[in-house]
Amino acid sequence: MDISQLKTLIHVAELGSLSKASERLNVVQPALSRQIRLLEKELGTYLFDRHGRGMVITEAGRDVLEHAERIMGELDAIRTAAAPHPEALTGLVAVGTPPTVAEIVIVPLATRVREAHPGLSLRFTSAYSGYLLDWLQKGDLDLMLSYSSPEPLRTLRVTSIMVEDLLLVAAGSDQLAIDRPLSFAALADLDLILPSPRHGLRAIVESCARRAGIEIRTVVEADSFRALVDLVAAGFGATVLPLAPIYAAVESGTLSVAPLTDPAPTRELVIAYPSDRAISPAARFLGEAVTDVAADLVQRGIWAGRMLPRKKS
Repeated sequence: MDISQLKTLIHVAELGSLSKASERLNVVQPALSRQIRLLEKELGTYLFDRHGRGMVITEAGRDVLEHAERIMGELDAIRTAAAPHPEALTGLVAVGTPPTVAEIVIVPLATRVREAHPGLSLRFTSAYSGYLLDWLQKGDLDLMLSYSSPEPLRTLRVTSIMVEDLLLVAAGSDQLAIDRPLSFAALADLDLILPSPRHGLRAIVESCARRAGIEIRTVVEADSFRALVDLVAAGFGATVLPLAPIYAAVESGTLSVAPLTDPAPTRELVIAYPSDRAISPAARFLGEAVTDVAADLVQRGIWAGRMLPRKKS
């Protein structure tokens, strides 16, 4: 039994397919199949039921899987405990963020890295969480930020950072005010500019509308954050966004915002690392730096929301 077999077990169990695991791990399918067969032979039991549509983990396989996950977690803990802690980190860290988070954190995060570890290079990728998740699991990213916890996956280690408040956003001439909350039901009378239904933000707005017992009217759909902001500023309608990425536009009077109540729309921001491979000290530093940046912006009133208790790594 070796680590590569346990890693293969985790990915095949998650994906239910050798071909999908082969694509994700960039290992030819026969090699993965052989690893599973060798593991089954050593343990003396079948770990998967094979059928035409893929592979389904058996009851015995689930028991082995739980141990495999704990072993991978302990391996990372050993690496962390034994890793040297150089004064200056070097290398490249690839960070994935949703577009609205990118607007908030890239500059302060790059500033912190330049001040603390000038030899450390950063690569930022901004995309929907689904794409980021795929790239993280394939090894193209070292960590990702995501709104709401990604679907529970055995190949991820997820830490919640904060709960973000979502506000009603309109043109500055509409004179919304941060100290004058509005009932969510008020959105029934507004023309709204929202992302398409596949976007998580749209799902939150529609869920709140159902809870408020109203129908919302979407006049324009735009998946680009910048397009949403420009359309609202031009007076085409209102939208729902976090405060931080539009803070400067609100301060200048281009946009105005108001909190929403009954219900109050929120979403959770998390950091996700891969759990099946080593997390570098540089990637851990970036995760801590992101949390520090968020805490600073929340404290200064730039990012509306509340921080969640930090967990010891």
